[in-house]
Amino acid sequence: MATQSSGPQPVRSLPVRLLRWLAGAIGIILLLVIAGTFGRAWLLAPAAPLEAWHTEVPPELSPVELDASDWAGYLAAEDKAFASVRDRVTQRLDPEERVPLNRYFSGSPIYAPGFKRDWNRSFILEPTGASQGVVVLLHGLTDAPYSLRHVALRYQAAGWTAIAIRMPGHGTVPAGLTAAKWQDWAAATRLALREAGRRAGTAPIDIVGYSNGGALAMQYALAAAADPKLPQPHRVVLLSPMIGLTEFARFSGVAGWPALFPAFAKSAWLDIVPEYNPFKYNSFPVNAARESFALTQALHGAMRAAVADGSVKRLPPVLTFQSLVDSTVSTPAVVTALYDQLPANGSELVIFDINRNADLGAMLRPAVARRLDTMLPAQARNYRVTVITNAAPTVADVIERTTPPGTAVAATRPLGLAFPPQIFSLTHIAMPFPTGDGLYGATPDAGDDFGIRLGTLAARGERGVLSLSLDTLLRLSWNPFYPYMAERIAPAQPPA
Repeated sequence: MATQSSGPQPVRSLPVRLLRWLAGAIGIILLLVIAGTFGRAWLLAPAAPLEAWHTEVPPELSPVELDASDWAGYLAAEDKAFASVRDRVTQRLDPEERVPLNRYFSGSPIYAPGFKRDWNRSFILEPTGASQGVVVLLHGLTDAPYSLRHVALRYQAAGWTAIAIRMPGHGTVPAGLTAAKWQDWAAATRLALREAGRRAGTAPIDIVGYSNGGALAMQYALAAAADPKLPQPHRVVLLSPMIGLTEFARFSGVAGWPALFPAFAKSAWLDIVPEYNPFKYNSFPVNAARESFALTQALHGAMRAAVADGSVKRLPPVLTFQSLVDSTVSTPAVVTALYDQLPANGSELVIFDINRNADLGAMLRPAVARRLDTMLPAQARNYRVTVITNAAPTVADVIERTTPPGTAVAATRPLGLAFPPQIFSLTHIAMPFPTGDGLYGATPDAGDDFGIRLGTLAARGERGVLSLSLDTLLRLSWNPFYPYMAERIAPAQPPA
């Protein structure tokens, strides 16, 4: 006769067969990741060799040193970084590297130190009279202060002082981004705001952030909302802000694993291409993608904390200009991770729609055509939504369609602007550049010459002829609606 057990029953484990299956599946996935990663490294072997600008890392201040420094100290450290590039890269170029399309060749027309002003460096623009306010300008990833010079000049013309800081790892050589951390950029942002606070006194302070600089601007604004001892921004202006990135960026660091072995050093780079742009890197290291993703995660954490403790209610108004389509940053994240978290404080999101009049027909991806409706369904919000779109599907002229906070009813007005022929959308890189920009514009202003005109090129011909990537040439590099954006950015008058 069977007896009943009076003790506790043991917990039954998963069947051994299932455990073995899970272990096998995990093993296969790891093998595939490793095989794919080293396969990519093997495919990169025949690519262009790593040059001095890929391997020589200039000296930069650490976050601790940045927090202890002032503006003059940062400029002194910046001088050392550029001197390092001159001594260890420019003066050591091999004969075959001394060509006109190399930004590091001192005899090249695109050699930035030879220009009247090297816009790779940090700068301050002073107004002619008493300063009405101070703006801090934060550029994007792989970029330089050059990208926000037009915005800086507009603030200066309005009587403001413009402070544009070069982020560590930028403006020198691409190798600088192999060692840079997002904490370096955050510390540089704090330094620039300290200088703004010193100069502003009781005058207002604006922050303008482009791309990666947009994430840094919002991160600082959240910190200032939580700490009244920090210099307080009066307004935040974002251009194509990096609020969210694609999931590829999350795992991009895996692509650099083989670089631990000298034979696979190239795998530390996502792109290894000629450096023909005087104010932006073309080569792109894995570390830059990894750090930009880490910055967005830190920003999301700061936003969650601000919502939880209520300090988000002390944020200043945020004005954002974003293209509906953007292959660099996530447009939906601007809505969900930023604007939907903001209080009713006068913020506004401006979206540049695709050209609905473009003769693309069935070539348009259905998801792209519907993105505006799926991303911004009709509903009342805490913030103003403005869409720049075609006045009708059959015309190139655009209108401003604005929905005020607290309502779903939009008002429209004509702008006197239109999509240029053959332009089907804005791009991430086009946002801060007018058509007259000497480097990126379609009709460069007289005298605004930087040795190469990337915005005027309309290449047609055989493959394998040009040193430049056709993908670069096809991507719009100037903003046909810059006059509208510049008018909206125009500094507000200081409070009485």
